Amino acid sequence: MPQFRIADAARLLGVSDDTVRRWVDAGTLPVQADASNRKVIDGAALAAFARDHASAPPDPSDVQSSARNRLVGLVTSVVTDRVMAQVEMQCGPHRIVSLMSSEAVREMGLEPGALAVAVIKSTTVVVETPGGSS
Repeated sequence: MPQFRIADAARLLGVSDDTVRRWVDAGTLPVQADASNRKVIDGAALAAFARDHASAPPDPSDVQSSARNRLVGLVTSVVTDRVMAQVEMQCGPHRIVSLMSSEAVREMGLEPGALAVAVIKSTTVVVETPGGSS
């Protein structure tokens, strides 16, 4: 069972170590002692906490879609040539890069600072784990 030290949990949750310690002290996030008597958080408990406490900005589009992976963010960079464009977005801690036509960029008014939604629908999602063990 994977375990995470408080500092590692804080980095994964995008908060400070002190915030994680406050959640631990309040009983919101369970901890246990590892073999060295350091406070650690069980990986499954941390994942459940992250899922239950995730808060995404509201989706400004008013559409129904089968795509469940919708990331609201800000356009940070647009590089265009005559035909194609590369659009970068910052969606929370995630950098999203999309390639599209320059015409679409112009029609949508995509420029740095614009609010946009990255919609990701794919039949192929690669999942990797650190350490390269198989």
